[in-house]
Amino acid sequence: MENLPKISIIIPIYNEEKYIVKCLDSIVESDYDKNKMEILLVDGGSCDKTVEIIKEYQKQYSFFKLLNNPKKIVPVAMNIGIKEAKGEYIIRLDAHSSYPKDYFNKLIYWHKKLNADNVGGVVITEIKNKNKISNSIKNVLSDRLGVGSAFRSGVSEIKEVDTVPFGCYKREIFEKVGLYDERLVRNQDIELNKRIKNSDGKIYIIPEIKCTYFARENYKDLAKNNFNNGLWNILTAFYTNSLNSLSLRHFIPLIFVLTLIFTLLLSFINKIFLYLFLFISLSYLSIISFRSFQIKKNTNFFYQLSSFLILHFSYGIGSLMGIFKVLKEKYDKRK
Repeated sequence: MENLPKISIIIPIYNEEKYIVKCLDSIVESDYDKNKMEILLVDGGSCDKTVEIIKEYQKQYSFFKLLNNPKKIVPVAMNIGIKEAKGEYIIRLDAHSSYPKDYFNKLIYWHKKLNADNVGGVVITEIKNKNKISNSIKNVLSDRLGVGSAFRSGVSEIKEVDTVPFGCYKREIFEKVGLYDERLVRNQDIELNKRIKNSDGKIYIIPEIKCTYFARENYKDLAKNNFNNGLWNILTAFYTNSLNSLSLRHFIPLIFVLTLIFTLLLSFINKIFLYLFLFISLSYLSIISFRSFQIKKNTNFFYQLSSFLILHFSYGIGSLMGIFKVLKEKYDKRK
């Protein structure tokens, strides 16, 4: 590609020693002109070997720059990187991922061709250590019944969307809509992209652009991650005083969990609610059981079913805890 623009790649990091080498190696192997790129690694105080590994890369590659993020969270890391960036384009990457050689060239090509404000690609879910549990997690995180998002389950054509993972932005967009909202531990990309859409911006997902995301590999980490996702859906709506940055799919696990709780409690008053509780529970189990049989690649039915249950319920319970947290904050303010 002629006349390549300068790009600034920002990677928020914290204790990434298991994944950072694959991420950095994929950047080093990129076919984008290294004289036209800078990599800003914004560290939230890692206490493992992450920083030590990065410093070894810095000895050989001058385009790697290490920045400090005292507040640890992702939106702060992104804002630190954006303020430091010298590039015409800002690209967010995730340290849990690796990227093909043509990843950056394709992002810039399609950004220009579509006259976009943000473009991104499809995330291919993978795991580093393969076993029956981790394979079941990989399967559920690649399935629409598990995650619901098109950028994880795949798209067949270029389409305009509300958000993309690991976006590529023209620098000026941050001057137009502002930086990342530093109140949001999660959902900061979704909220930023909603502001872009509200300013008549264009966001596109490009099916030929793909990266590999290395998922959690055990049920404990899967539950913790999705609990926080559910929690921050509610807190995002609360802190931004709007539901606009989220869609219905973000609240389906909460609706499901609340339905089960209320029908079970009401069953002590009237037996019809017990039948309703049983009907909903059995219907849900039937659906995820059928889907588990369909997608149980390199695992068994039990592990696949467990992954669905853990993902859905941890997400829904996280959202429920978010409601309690919001109510508590409002109560504390009134005291």
